[in-house]
Amino acid sequence: MTRIPRLIGYGFMAAAALLAAVMKKEGVETIGPLPAIAVALFLGMVGVMLVFTDLMVRGLYAQIDAAKRREEEGGD
Repeated sequence: MTRIPRLIGYGFMAAAALLAAVMKKEGVETIGPLPAIAVALFLGMVGVMLVFTDLMVRGLYAQIDAAKRREEEGGD
């Protein structure tokens, strides 16, 4: 299992923060046909979703591995 989804999520969150900073400083209002705030919110939302999903799945796998180890130790 790789950490690439989590890194992509961090990248999306950083892009959203960077876009928000550019919007505040330079007054960017649209990106193509979409409002810039909608793009920033979407990038941030997808980034957070990827990071939390990756962390939850890793936690679940860790619990399963710990349960298997306990079962193997207790079964002997």
